[in-house]
Amino acid sequence: MRRINAFLLAVALAIGLAASTIPLRSQSQGQDPGAQQQPDQQAQTFTGKISKKADKYILRSSSMTYDLDDQEKARSFEGKDVKVTGTLDAQTNTIHVADIQPAA
Repeated sequence: MRRINAFLLAVALAIGLAASTIPLRSQSQGQDPGAQQQPDQQAQTFTGKISKKADKYILRSSSMTYDLDDQEKARSFEGKDVKVTGTLDAQTNTIHVADIQPAA
């Protein structure tokens, strides 16, 4: 009986050690294990006017101001009311622009 208990304990320890050395899926794909995964963001629509602040184009809405990551798309809409489709990076208050259209 003691041999069986010792054997089961050894097997359990071996499994525990093996499990602790198996890399996580994100680590095996070359991602930084300390980096937090961002959930997939859904595109949103933002409305406002494209303005130039210093050397950057921004979107001014009635209550907020957003930086735009695609300055080339924004350039042709300077001074116009627009609808911007994209995802918002809340940490930097930057819209990652997918599309800009004139407001209807």
